[in-house]
Amino acid sequence: MALKRWIIFAILAFAVSGCASVRERLFGGGGQSAVALPFRAALARGEDRRDFAVRVRAGGATVDDVRESVRFPATRYCLTTFGGSDTRWVIDPATGDWAFARDGQDMIFNGRCVAR
Repeated sequence: MALKRWIIFAILAFAVSGCASVRERLFGGGGQSAVALPFRAALARGEDRRDFAVRVRAGGATVDDVRESVRFPATRYCLTTFGGSDTRWVIDPATGDWAFARDGQDMIFNGRCVAR
């Protein structure tokens, strides 16, 4: 009976230690803090759950400046809601880059989760 308990304890300890290494790879670790995104962004879901808008407080920033701050909440939303992180962004035909609208200091990007 004691051997069974020891084996179960060892398996649980190994499983929990694996969780820490996954967490460190995703969010940083080992005494280091995760790198903060440069801009605050908020995601709002559309009428169709696959559609969303990401509003980022960016001032006079460019699309390249805010790209990761916009991509992060979209990836998280698509992954947790639909099981995949693929996103189709609305593209500006003039630039070939992500389209956005300005609302004061904010930039608003629209996308759609495409994972099945």
